Amino acid sequence: MGAPSREEEVWRRRNRKSGMALPFYMTYPMPMFWEEEDTASRDLDYLVQLYPERAKKYREKISRMLDGMDYRGSMIYDEYPDRLALFRLAESIQARIRQEEEQEESEAETSAADLKDRQTLIQILIYYEIFRRRRRNGRSWPGWNPG
Repeated sequence: MGAPSREEEVWRRRNRKSGMALPFYMTYPMPMFWEEEDTASRDLDYLVQLYPERAKKYREKISRMLDGMDYRGSMIYDEYPDRLALFRLAESIQARIRQEEEQEESEAETSAADLKDRQTLIQILIYYEIFRRRRRNGRSWPGWNPG
């Protein structure tokens, strides 16, 4: 438990002699933590809705592809996911997205800069989606055992 809050210290000083117990609401250091967490989640969900069309499309595909990795013991829930494994995951998802795009429409020739930008965008969206799943499932908290 962290250091007592200023309010708690004041209360203890006033009631030291009377022997009164500490009120229940003062036993938790952050009583509004979950409410703030919900507000942050709603804000983040709203901002995700503002993504450009291409990013929205990639995010949906990435989410669908990561559904298969959303199980207890998955590498996405490791305390410190392996950088190389995440890079390989990103490459395989990029390859699948490229394959889907080629089937959907015959794209005009894509420049190397466009490919690099797409790879970067997909990697960022993958890391965000992993973060979102870890937070949603409560599996990013200390003490969670992935095994």
